[in-house]
Amino acid sequence: MVDRMSLQFFKYPDVPHWRHENLLVLGEDEHGSWLGCEPGSEQQKGLGPITITSHPWVFCSVPGAWWSLVFNGDHRITHFLDIITPPKINGDRIEMIDLDLDVVRTAGGDVYIDDEDEFIEHQKLYGYPPWMIDKARTTTAELVMALEKEAEPFAVACQAWFDRFTA
Repeated sequence: MVDRMSLQFFKYPDVPHWRHENLLVLGEDEHGSWLGCEPGSEQQKGLGPITITSHPWVFCSVPGAWWSLVFNGDHRITHFLDIITPPKINGDRIEMIDLDLDVVRTAGGDVYIDDEDEFIEHQKLYGYPPWMIDKARTTTAELVMALEKEAEPFAVACQAWFDRFTA
């Protein structure tokens, strides 16, 4: 069994985007697989310089889902949901294509969609197929409602995994 994994986000179709190294495998539940990122872990955007994470967070990967979750605990942005293609496991790495749109929840409870301009720009630049554009938009709308209603795994489940990880 693998006890550490990396995350690799690509821009469509295979351009390196964000990479996060050496996340601790925390476990699985009915919502998906959970990983923990410790402060001081390496991350890299595209081919830019390697940077170091400053705070802990947990990541939820759901087989077949068009989203992934980063939960930051009491950070100013508590929930960060990337709209992605369904994740694929490649050895000790989870790979997915980032489709630009993000659904964010702040510590104050505000929910908003981020990077809509980037999504529109990249549809043309990268040639997203129409079905992918539709799926990204539908998933985004569903996630806004789920975050506003505090549906799982965006309420108790993510907080419980974060608390277990940071204890």
